[in-house]
Amino acid sequence: MQDDPIDKAVFTALEDTAGAEFVAELVGTFLDEAPPMLAEIRRALDDGSAERFRRASHSLKSNSNTFGAMTLGRMAKALELGGIASVGHGDSPTLDDLDREYARVAAALKNLRHV
Repeated sequence: MQDDPIDKAVFTALEDTAGAEFVAELVGTFLDEAPPMLAEIRRALDDGSAERFRRASHSLKSNSNTFGAMTLGRMAKALELGGIASVGHGDSPTLDDLDREYARVAAALKNLRHV
């Protein structure tokens, strides 16, 4: 069985700091904005645009970590630091790996948002 895609301690700390209602709004924004970020990472890879790839990976990393999606954050960080050439090599994930992890994160966040 895979680990929980959300670090509950990080998510709870965010709720304690910002308030559950505001965090629910933030989660909604993340769920709306993450798919375009993933698409931008893919387009930048296809176009060979290293800077766009790095920026989109960085944004996904930062946003993921905010909610405690630490595995997704680590994956995005590996892409951010490794760049286009690293995709699917060594410890860097493939974009399909990234999509699968995002799907797990999205499902978990939707669940937490309604708790």
